[in-house]
Amino acid sequence: MERGLAAALAAAIGRPVAPAPGPAVPGGSIDAAHRWETPTGPVFVKLAAATAAPRHEAEAHGLATLAASGTVRVPGVLGRGVAAGQSFLALEWLELGATPDRADRALGRQLARLHRVTAPAFGLERDNFLGASAQSNGVEADWPRFLLTRRLAPQLERAAQGNRDPKLIVRGERLLGSLPAFYRDYRPVPSLLHGDLWAGNRGALSREEPVVYDPACYYGDREAELAMTRLFPGFSPDFYAAYAAAWPLAPGAEARVGLHQLYHVLNHLNLFGPPYDRAALAIVDRLLASIGG
Repeated sequence: MERGLAAALAAAIGRPVAPAPGPAVPGGSIDAAHRWETPTGPVFVKLAAATAAPRHEAEAHGLATLAASGTVRVPGVLGRGVAAGQSFLALEWLELGATPDRADRALGRQLARLHRVTAPAFGLERDNFLGASAQSNGVEADWPRFLLTRRLAPQLERAAQGNRDPKLIVRGERLLGSLPAFYRDYRPVPSLLHGDLWAGNRGALSREEPVVYDPACYYGDREAELAMTRLFPGFSPDFYAAYAAAWPLAPGAEARVGLHQLYHVLNHLNLFGPPYDRAALAIVDRLLASIGG
């Protein structure tokens, strides 16, 4: 089985490879990740069941999209394929370490430049994945409608089908009916987003150059990106200061943070269950209270 996989990998990346991968390396919670040796240096290879091929293809597309923007550093895509019952995605091997404040400042500036890459509408020409969850990117001209139909409503419906807390479902539906209240004086532009930017999806090279990976790209409200970075700890104050200096957020952004974090919390609830139900309900209640609901 490994021989067939090695042959397919070699064909995909256009160079010989070792007959078997090296030991597993850190690379996320979904796929197995390995350092795979070649005569010209190692490559980073993600492995999963063959059914993961659409997810690997979407990840490769996202990395290529970010690379084409010329704004942020991402691992280069070397090849992908399916062999011996497994899907593989081969990426450039990067020696990543902890992210110092200097790299965080650089990433803040680069992210602002990424967000200035815009499109005529919200969404993307293709669907992709947020972690293991399918993510719909059907194009919409209006951000509140995109947020409702492509992000929050599908996750809330999935939670309802999973028999999650009925109070969350009822109050969540009330919130969805109130989305226009958060956008009376704010019209975001469709910015190119990484889409899943938490601290675990960024690192730095030894020269303190930031690198991002594992994207879930689409054109959306840039506030959604910044809200995601705040959902889990890991980004320094220097990161936010550098972003704000390059492109300050609009007035009222703080009141909308929960809307964007709710999408990710609901996704975690649907993937992993409690305690994300309590976290989701707390966000919903805060948002409703902020508009008198």
